Amino acid sequence: MGVSGPIRVVIAKPGLDGHDRGAKVIARALRDAGMEVIYTGLHQTPEQIVDTAIQEDADAIGLSILSGAHNTLFAKVLELLRERDAEDIKVFGGGIIPDDDIPALKEQGVAAIFTPGAPTGDVVEWVRSHIGSGSVAA
Repeated sequence: MGVSGPIRVVIAKPGLDGHDRGAKVIARALRDAGMEVIYTGLHQTPEQIVDTAIQEDADAIGLSILSGAHNTLFAKVLELLRERDAEDIKVFGGGIIPDDDIPALKEQGVAAIFTPGAPTGDVVEWVRSHIGSGSVAA
């Protein structure tokens, strides 16, 4: 069973990173593609992000991390989703994430990572094909 209605995505900026231009660009691209986007704003804790995703009945969480804390922050969001029995919410992300860290993040459960320079169309297409009506909910 896939997503019915518009795909709902929470875009979040966890931690102390105060640069949100990329997050806003992705949020707008997803919105312009017909998705419902909830942007949480800056300085969100993993708990706030997961709470928002559950309250908003989100299909996915997109994390933008430029601070270098990606290993810790992704892991905490994934842990909280498991604790809240909300593992059906897929997590993807982008930002300054070293190529060497990407395989471990994916092994933990991060569905996709988009690094600087990734075309917004690629992000939109990934969300459509992995979250949209063509995907199967677990």
